[in-house]
Amino acid sequence: MGKRQQQRRLLRLAVAAAVFVAATLILTASAKKSADVTELQIGVKYKPESCTLQAHKGDKIKVHYRGSLTDGSVFDSSYDRGDPFEFTLGNGQVIKGWDQGLLGMCVGEKRKLKIPAKMGYGERGSPPKIPGGATLIFDTELIAVNGKASGGASNSEL
Repeated sequence: MGKRQQQRRLLRLAVAAAVFVAATLILTASAKKSADVTELQIGVKYKPESCTLQAHKGDKIKVHYRGSLTDGSVFDSSYDRGDPFEFTLGNGQVIKGWDQGLLGMCVGEKRKLKIPAKMGYGERGSPPKIPGGATLIFDTELIAVNGKASGGASNSEL
């Protein structure tokens, strides 16, 4: 085999190796991000037979939650603190994924929210626990609406 043929063969091998490395890097990056979502996903995990109280925009709601990243690491949990989080729904007091994902929820209902970064903490994240661009997963449970739990009892009566 002549010198020129050897050079061509080496060049083809180098190009093939570069293509292989690039393809491997792309597949690895996409596999890492495969659990990420681009739109809000709402999964109803439990819904009471009777829905007497529902969450609407402007309601003061009380929610238990567990927040995690797609790798399963938990970054916050009201369950662990034993203290549900209370806020006014739809007023921008929380991330957009919550303001939209909890609308229409019944007291006692449990939902899993998969929230894309654009409806969570965006590209900046919320250091140190939430990296930029992170998809957030929240297991939520609606405890009360406007101070009332299911059956019309107020929270102070519970």
